[in-house]
Amino acid sequence: MELSVSLSLSVPSHSRSLPSLFFCRRKKHNALLIFRNPNSTSRNCNSSTKLFNWLQKNVITALNSIQTGDGGFVLEDVPHLTDFLPDLPAYPNPLQKSTAYAIVKQNFVSTEDVVAKKIVVQKNSPRGVHFRRAGPQEKVYFESDEVRACIVTCGGLCPGINTVIREIVCGLNYMYGVEDILGIEGGYKGFYSKNTTTLTPKVVNDIHKRGGTFLRTSRGGHDTKKIVDSIQDRGINQVYIIGGDGTQKGAAAIFKEVEKRGLKVAVAGIPKTIDNDIAVIDKSFGFDTAVEEAQRAINAAHVEVESVENGVGIVKLMGRYSGFIAMFATLASRDVDCCLIPESPFYLEGQDGLFEFIEKRLKENGHIVIVLAEGAGQEHVARIMHAVGEKDASGNRLLLDVGLWLSQEIKDHFTKERKMAINLKYIDPTYMIRAIPSNASDNIYCTLLAHSAVHGAMAGYTGFTVGPVNSRHAYIPIARVTETQNTVKLTDRMWARLLASTNQPSFLNYNKVMQEKAEKETTNLIDSTRTSV
Repeated sequence: MELSVSLSLSVPSHSRSLPSLFFCRRKKHNALLIFRNPNSTSRNCNSSTKLFNWLQKNVITALNSIQTGDGGFVLEDVPHLTDFLPDLPAYPNPLQKSTAYAIVKQNFVSTEDVVAKKIVVQKNSPRGVHFRRAGPQEKVYFESDEVRACIVTCGGLCPGINTVIREIVCGLNYMYGVEDILGIEGGYKGFYSKNTTTLTPKVVNDIHKRGGTFLRTSRGGHDTKKIVDSIQDRGINQVYIIGGDGTQKGAAAIFKEVEKRGLKVAVAGIPKTIDNDIAVIDKSFGFDTAVEEAQRAINAAHVEVESVENGVGIVKLMGRYSGFIAMFATLASRDVDCCLIPESPFYLEGQDGLFEFIEKRLKENGHIVIVLAEGAGQEHVARIMHAVGEKDASGNRLLLDVGLWLSQEIKDHFTKERKMAINLKYIDPTYMIRAIPSNASDNIYCTLLAHSAVHGAMAGYTGFTVGPVNSRHAYIPIARVTETQNTVKLTDRMWARLLASTNQPSFLNYNKVMQEKAEKETTNLIDSTRTSV
């Protein structure tokens, strides 16, 4: 006997046809969650607003526990202006008359198009989490001449920022006929302490050929109320925010304040980090450029060390919490003997330690190249320097220079303890890499990001960020990309490929070696205390 359960909830009345959560068809039971227009006269839509709010908050958690059938489907949707401004009028998308889009068979993304978060699934597993597909919509919620957009860049530099700025401006102007676009100078604080600059396709025509950010940037300075006051005073109704984790959290706060005030302002985030540590999306813009540029530093180190006896080359690359640049640069180079990243703790002394591996490679090849992510080995440096965990204006942990520390440790070990003469070269190309223009691959990617953000804002979506999920661009709730950081999985095949490529130690005995070292240091401290007494 089959049991069928139907639960109807209300959602705002704009044209999005997909539910926020939909579960259906198990083998023995059916469970269906339907969202409907609260203004509908359907018999299934008789829930009060208070009941709807309670159910919306609590039922999803309960239903998640039964999403084990082969039809389980979750749409993590993004906010829409009509969620809090239900009477907003919609207009035909001007792209309908665009000569450029006239050749496209399907001009617009269907409201039912979604992108699966997980592309590899088992036969009987639930369909899982999906995101709304990015792209032009048939209806828009802004008329071209009413739009006043602004663009702001925050945080550290990254290849491709200028390309994103350029393509937001050109996308708004060429596709939607928007002419009133402002650039906010100097990051978030520029909303209330800096002048704005007028952006046109002519002004931004060649900025993609330069590194850095045309609008300048800063860390910190986020005062939500002051920012939204400025947005309101200037008559801005579309805000494009380019930045990393902290910046996107700021974008979410701006959206919440806009929603609270009931303003018709679309807030769109474009995630930025050179480290590729943003969750959910396939990769961050600028990452390909960083990996490509890192090859130059690695190649220079390799040339230096193979030209001398017992050459040791250390290349420090970016990667505060995630070692993606170091890992991919190592795999691409094939000249690297050892890659050290934050996710994989390492130790220097003892069996299978780094010193032993370096000595082995020097005897075999006469040289060694080590790639080191900036966040690797911080626990070693902090213990020696007795450093306190300080943070910058964006809330990021200030890192100690692990490259200089490791260089000195290797010198001391081989010259003083092993009595071996080594030629050590240390290369730190960090600021050279992040300050260059983006390459061809990243330029195309930045264009797609910018255009997707423009399409989303014009269609009335807000409080979202955009990025590729399984190679398809999607609108993603900001909370999904800020709740956790993407890191190298040491149990994934990519890290296994790296270990196979370099044949380096996996440092699996790290905890055992560290415990033995700590015990030895404690014993030495006790002995020295007794001696002094």
